[in-house]
Amino acid sequence: MKIIVGITGASGTQLGFKLLSLIPKEIEVFAIVSKSAKKALKLEENKKYKELSNVSYLNDNNLAASVSSGSFKTDGYIIVPCSMNTLAKCAVGISDTLITRVFSVMLKEKRKVVIAPREMPFNSIQLENMTKLSNLNVSIAPPMLGYYSEQQTLEEMENFIIGKWFDLLNIEHNLYKRWQGK
Repeated sequence: MKIIVGITGASGTQLGFKLLSLIPKEIEVFAIVSKSAKKALKLEENKKYKELSNVSYLNDNNLAASVSSGSFKTDGYIIVPCSMNTLAKCAVGISDTLITRVFSVMLKEKRKVVIAPREMPFNSIQLENMTKLSNLNVSIAPPMLGYYSEQQTLEEMENFIIGKWFDLLNIEHNLYKRWQGK
């Protein structure tokens, strides 16, 4: 299995980096970290990101990277967090970065795409863009909590969110307690 992860400069970049660290080691992972994501991580967490040895990092300015072609077979793509700027570019087909180019390629190849928009509240333009993408079979999955799995800590809340994203990408995990019914 091959997964591509795009991390943009929206608030919550640490969720993107945590997602990378939780992807099972047998999955081949390609990560694209925007310049704005690096700045956001520094501002929010006061740290630089550490590259993981099992992840291939690609430069967001390199539109000729292997993942920019439809002939590069992958099982899914997630942009987390997805800035409203990136979301808007995806909605109208602007491919001026590797993150948005990969989105366009995944869309044309009809492959699994998940976008985790990070903004609140959403304005009408943002909602229109999300609706447009949803109608193109893009999964719109903001980092939202589900309380049925009884999270007690921030780490458990983050694991729940990442677990839901993994579900959308068909990645097996045990990051949260699934609903069993009553």
